[in-house]
Amino acid sequence: MTELLTITINKKIHEALVELAETSGDTTQTILEKAIANYRRNLFLVQSNQAFAALRKNEVLWKEELAEREIWDGTIGDGVEEL
Repeated sequence: MTELLTITINKKIHEALVELAETSGDTTQTILEKAIANYRRNLFLVQSNQAFAALRKNEVLWKEELAEREIWDGTIGDGVEEL
């Protein structure tokens, strides 16, 4: 069984959480779990975009990236048919 812990949140956040629970039919626990999962995905995408932007700014590394893409594009004609 999962160990349960207590956290402190302000009243405004608690009210929003309760409202979401009432509207969605989910428990407050489920809403928090979904919110955290969505935040993690969003943070991953933001960090990925930042890393990609930094890569594009580095001319040498960007040319290497494009060259590698060309190599991988050669595998498209490997005889495997698309689904």
